[in-house]
Amino acid sequence: MRRTLFNEDHEAFRETIRDFIQAEVAPVYEEWEQAGHPPRDFYNKLGELGVFGIQVPEEYGGAGETSFKYQAVISEECARAGVSFGGYGVHVNLVLPYLLKYASEEQKKRWLPPFISGDMMTAIAMTEPGTGSDLAGMQTTARRDGDHYILNGAKTFITGGVLADRVLVVARTSPATPENRRAGLSILVVDTKSEGYSVGRKLEKIGLRSSDTAELSFVDVKVPVEDLLGEEGAGFSYLTHNLAEERLGIATSSYASAAAAVEFARKYVQERTVFGKTVSSFQNTKFVLAECATEVEAARSLVDRCIEALDAGELTPADAAVAKLFCTEVQQRVVDKCLQLHGGYGYILEYPIARLYADARVTRIYGGTSEVLKTIIAKDIQV
Repeated sequence: MRRTLFNEDHEAFRETIRDFIQAEVAPVYEEWEQAGHPPRDFYNKLGELGVFGIQVPEEYGGAGETSFKYQAVISEECARAGVSFGGYGVHVNLVLPYLLKYASEEQKKRWLPPFISGDMMTAIAMTEPGTGSDLAGMQTTARRDGDHYILNGAKTFITGGVLADRVLVVARTSPATPENRRAGLSILVVDTKSEGYSVGRKLEKIGLRSSDTAELSFVDVKVPVEDLLGEEGAGFSYLTHNLAEERLGIATSSYASAAAAVEFARKYVQERTVFGKTVSSFQNTKFVLAECATEVEAARSLVDRCIEALDAGELTPADAAVAKLFCTEVQQRVVDKCLQLHGGYGYILEYPIARLYADARVTRIYGGTSEVLKTIIAKDIQV
């Protein structure tokens, strides 16, 4: 079906991203996976390309573009090439919306220019070793002491945590109340060079191996009061405001991954021969790829509708939950079937389908597990 989501500007941007990937990422991507992250100066290259500042207002040095479509293009082109931009997604899709909505004018002037250039990479630290998705149960504390907060605690599963220069740390600044376990949480934008701040293990993951994920610990870290994001105690409400965009971002990358898997498999079966015939000539191959292409088309249609709704300010948390649940399940089925069409070579990491398979597993976990999303959807339809 003809796609109407993108215009000429988006397609020109797509060509720029595609050329950049071919020149700067694809030739060295295996080295990134072995290291567990891109080299630090790669983020400055992304800054020079302008991708960090697309949605930043012009007065802070950005392009002032409010549409999510440019981020969708990047997701599609990375999937098409079987690569990722490391901590880019967290930096732009997770952290930036918090800075744009809740940072003070002084904070925006201080943080957004280095954010755009890549001189200040960011991450967000919510999850703790003993709490998982139960943010209200977190134990990390930030006690006010004059002009500073004294931060103590630990976080885990922090994407981008190894190379980050600033981390949005969610901490308890006052006790929860019996009426509201979520009260008393605040967000501090912590300088990673602060005394008492340390990066623990770089966690070895099944997939997404070019994206660093770390454990963090804080021992009497002094955080200036002026680095509090928004109001003290309002942290939990802040965390929920960006969930729709975050989940749509995951849905978009999941759809793109499935689409890329179909293309990798299509090319492979046309080249590979079995019993003197190309794999593509067998009816089973044709039927499997037809099934996959159909699922991808459905996922694309849903993603495109949700992107238009997000740009119009109409995407609800339930809409985003539907998109993430559906697209991540499609991704799992399609990538698995396309790997099967590769036979034994699908299990070899030098083939991009193998990386897609490993990377796909986490999408049904992070950003809200599929089980959590079903609960949200069920509530929305009043079940």
